Amino acid sequence: MEALRPRQDPERIGTYAVLARLGAGGMGMVYLGRSPGGRLVAIKVIKDEITDHPEALARFRREAETVRAVRGAYTANLIDASLETAPYWLATEYVAGPTLSQAVREQGAFPADTCRRLFAALAEGLASVHAYGVTHRDLKPQNVILSPQGPQLIDFGIAKGATDTALTQTGLAPGTPGFTAPEVLMSNQVGAAADVFALGATIAFAATGRAPFGSGPMDAVSYRAVHGDIDTEGVETGLAGLIRACAAKDPAERPAPAEVIVRCAVSSALVEDPHYQSLASLAEEVPATALRAPHELPTQGPGYAAPAPSHPGYVPTLAPQGPTAAPARRSPRTLWLVTIAVAAVLGVTAAVALRAMRDDGGGGRAQGGGAGGSGAVLTPGASTSPGAMGSAQPAGAGKPTPQGPPQFIEQTAPSGDFWSGLAHRCNLPPEETAHLQFQYSVTTGDEYPDDDVPPGKARIGYRLKDEDPGLDPYYVSVAVKPPHELDAQGRPTARGNNRQLGFMSKVTNMYAPGQTDWKYFTYPDDFTYRTGDKTLAAIPLTRDPGEWTVTYRHVTAVKDYKSIVCDGFMAG
Repeated sequence: MEALRPRQDPERIGTYAVLARLGAGGMGMVYLGRSPGGRLVAIKVIKDEITDHPEALARFRREAETVRAVRGAYTANLIDASLETAPYWLATEYVAGPTLSQAVREQGAFPADTCRRLFAALAEGLASVHAYGVTHRDLKPQNVILSPQGPQLIDFGIAKGATDTALTQTGLAPGTPGFTAPEVLMSNQVGAAADVFALGATIAFAATGRAPFGSGPMDAVSYRAVHGDIDTEGVETGLAGLIRACAAKDPAERPAPAEVIVRCAVSSALVEDPHYQSLASLAEEVPATALRAPHELPTQGPGYAAPAPSHPGYVPTLAPQGPTAAPARRSPRTLWLVTIAVAAVLGVTAAVALRAMRDDGGGGRAQGGGAGGSGAVLTPGASTSPGAMGSAQPAGAGKPTPQGPPQFIEQTAPSGDFWSGLAHRCNLPPEETAHLQFQYSVTTGDEYPDDDVPPGKARIGYRLKDEDPGLDPYYVSVAVKPPHELDAQGRPTARGNNRQLGFMSKVTNMYAPGQTDWKYFTYPDDFTYRTGDKTLAAIPLTRDPGEWTVTYRHVTAVKDYKSIVCDGFMAG
């Protein structure tokens, strides 16, 4: 929980006084709020720059509908929402307590008896969710709050009803690496059995304090989830057997939640468990402002006003009115390498679209809507081919630590990256696997004229989705390459498949000043081409119409760098 930032955060959202920050994600911010009558709520707000993204809005609206419909002892109830006009937000009841991830990180693995009680309680929660015809699709330690009343499931941003159509793209699978079932990774077959797989992986984490399928690059973790055994080393025999049953590769072999409850054979409530009770000390303190009488809370000042009478917004007490159509207006193409995340109640809502693994190791990108990652750090030179995945290095192994950032980088070899507008992908895979929470965006004023990027220019940005303390500096430079190679005067030649490095941005540390702060560059203003003592200004987009390539590169020296993300856009 963080203090509000005066010039960034509103004092009010609708009728709710805003008291503190609870968390941030790729799609927005979650605040602690208080109703006029004094009830504490968690308010999730979509950030301005993606309010017109059709898939993001559809996912956000579906989350509100899902939370409204799925009511029970294991979910936080929806209290209010505004989903018709920007700013879009929803308010759920505030649930105090650490996440399972935080509890294990701070106090270590749980005793076997505690794990059994947690196993049974979460299985009962899943059974309740499934009874509403909904699959959660992203159960993991970050999405379980350990409240004094029992565990609470959060993050229904990618939950899916039996009649819903998928919001992820063809070939992309929802979930988080290490907790996503093999059938989801391989063929996007999402069902109740996939939630059971995630339940087994979540309890494995609680029982061992380790990632259930190891750490490292995303593809390596997912490969082990498909082909390897879940980590139960050191776990009591009976508990380990139930974990392995839930994590069976064949979904038909996994027990149903009701069977899990029977096999846990608990004889007392989880909230009576001594270890569980000790976790209460990890809950964040509510700020003193929340304890003041309602009439003492601020009533004026900057904020998000309640919807006007002509735009009543969402009324959670009414029955669903049918699917909500996404806006027709297109939006900035904000792309997420691994996660697009919405902060959830006391945590981070994750909606992860993971590239389906293919034998050819192609460089198709994952994008989606999401998440909390595992926190694995960048692994330079990590192979993503299936043959190398089983022996992936631990997170951060062998990572070089730069002595200081160069200002720019220089070309040392032909650059073969090329973005295809027809395929909407680059021809080469990245040379290095990026941090699991690396996010990037590419927006052009010509492609999206209603946005705040002027025509004839492109805005390119990147950041880390969530704070990850203790990381060494990580320097990034962005290359923007026109379709054709240029001569010494900067004029396009007839040579296509440009193998020049392109125009480069200055090198910046991704983690400074704030890891979650977006670092933006505008093309052509912030880009130059440098070699030796020569500097060439970036050419206008109109000078070379066609497919432009954007490559993000990890920099360790002026002539030592590796590609981590490749994207592109059409110009002219």
